[in-house]
Amino acid sequence: MPNTKSAERRAREGARRHARNRSVKSRLHTLERKYRTLVSSGKSEEAGQALRSASSALDKAAKRGVIPKRRADRKKSRLAQRLKAKPAA
Repeated sequence: MPNTKSAERRAREGARRHARNRSVKSRLHTLERKYRTLVSSGKSEEAGQALRSASSALDKAAKRGVIPKRRADRKKSRLAQRLKAKPAA
């Protein structure tokens, strides 16, 4: 338990940030899963739209500090590679 007023405020702030970060990360996982299912089912047009929305969400999460910028870049790159590799297969 926090002993001072400032520690109480920091604990409340941390709880708010934790809730926001969890919801953003959950949304990212959902978008990635949706994209992977579209790619595996061969729907390249819908997968392209899903890739754009997932990339946008990753950039926003990185901008807000929920995830590191390099992780967002790496995930975007790997998602794009999946879409490129699928038609060749």
